[in-house]
Amino acid sequence: MDSKSQVANKPHAVCIPFPIQSHIKAMLKLSKLLHYEGFHITFVNTEFNHQRLMKSRGPNSLDGLPDFRFETIPDGLPPSDINATQDIPSLCESIMNNFLAPFSDLLVKFNSATSDNPPVTCIVSDAVMSFTITAAQEFKIPVVLFFTLSACSVMGILQIPSLMDKGILPLKDESYLTNGYLDTIIDWIPGMRDIRLRDLPCRTIDPNDIVFRSTIDLIERAPSTSGIIVHTFNELEQEVLHALSTMFPHVYAIGPLEPQLNHLSNDHLESIGYGLWKEETECLNWLNSKAPNSVIYVSFGSIAVMTPSQLVEIGWGLANCKHPFLWIIRPDLVEGGSTILSPEFQEEIKERGLITSWCPQEKVLNHLSIGGFLTHSGWNSTIESVCAGVPMLCLPFFSDQQTNCKYTCNEWAIGMEIDFDVKREEVEKMVRELLEGDKGKKMKKKAMEWKKLAEEATGPLGSSSINLKNLVSEVLLSKG
Repeated sequence: MDSKSQVANKPHAVCIPFPIQSHIKAMLKLSKLLHYEGFHITFVNTEFNHQRLMKSRGPNSLDGLPDFRFETIPDGLPPSDINATQDIPSLCESIMNNFLAPFSDLLVKFNSATSDNPPVTCIVSDAVMSFTITAAQEFKIPVVLFFTLSACSVMGILQIPSLMDKGILPLKDESYLTNGYLDTIIDWIPGMRDIRLRDLPCRTIDPNDIVFRSTIDLIERAPSTSGIIVHTFNELEQEVLHALSTMFPHVYAIGPLEPQLNHLSNDHLESIGYGLWKEETECLNWLNSKAPNSVIYVSFGSIAVMTPSQLVEIGWGLANCKHPFLWIIRPDLVEGGSTILSPEFQEEIKERGLITSWCPQEKVLNHLSIGGFLTHSGWNSTIESVCAGVPMLCLPFFSDQQTNCKYTCNEWAIGMEIDFDVKREEVEKMVRELLEGDKGKKMKKKAMEWKKLAEEATGPLGSSSINLKNLVSEVLLSKG
């Protein structure tokens, strides 16, 4: 059989991420795993993000293989406005209004007699992109929703209708964010204990908020899909995953994704990278010069934005703790765009601090010199830290970050939360505790235990590997 015939006979999964860095990274990893399971993959980026991926990795980095291809659709945002692509409300508005038609056109193209792709057999959609459910129903093909979130965050999101029915949401006004109301105990959520309203990924004041409305749309439509994928593993979130499995017929915990990819022999797709920014790799050489478990790594992900005051307080807290640190400061990290740190600060840290704009995070977290991670508690960062056995200091900003922080600190015992009103004295004290103190040592021991469980879950006979096989056989290749 020639290579063209082999491609034509493959099942064809169309994979579409929510168009921001962390979601693209997770969906690309899942796509590579499905490719290894024998699928022809079409990965659908927005035109703007596709150009960014090529620019960050080089023009030939997305050539892939005959059976791993990239397609694009317009994002409907102002041309070349990078800030708009970082603006979640603008993205959600555009997705709801503009994405269905070009996505459906792609499906028509793939299924046409003149296409050199095999017919589409399933859609693997980011959960936020719920318009894909409409397309799947129109073309009569299965669609699964991929939550690039923790299971506890997924469960938290699913409580929004109940919170509204009970009059807890939406919040009455902004004073409810600070008057203690967020400490309201929510004690009816299946599989979740000791949860306050502040620990859930929903704090809206305006019921017409576009992010809130798109979330409600997702909740209403999720039961009509063929399955739910969650980027976690059974051992980490057993109770919540069990509760989710009583709400949906097919729930698959298939994470962490990176260790599963590491098990693959002869990965032809290794050249396909994940970064929308160019990764600065010089920091790895710098880390090589540091003692084991001595460096605090600091990054707030691809979306979080902080105030100039928070930046300064974090900076001086790091400087005063006297430990070496690697700090990622994106150009758009600070409100108003000013990330200038004083000459006095630069002088203070020159022997032990390295600041850069982006880095290969998983390589950094797995470096022997890293002793802790000061993070915004985004899920990609959290589960990458779990995989590396690195304890965390958590400064959550919004959405699921609050839920991840709660579980990191209270349930998994591998983190400590920093107050959002950041003070340098607290940062200094907590970094010292993490890298020097008894609590830090206990957290490190626990983090290494979770790392071992993550490795077992993604081994050939582990729960996540089995769940991935079941996802393929029960849903993605199912004719029923």
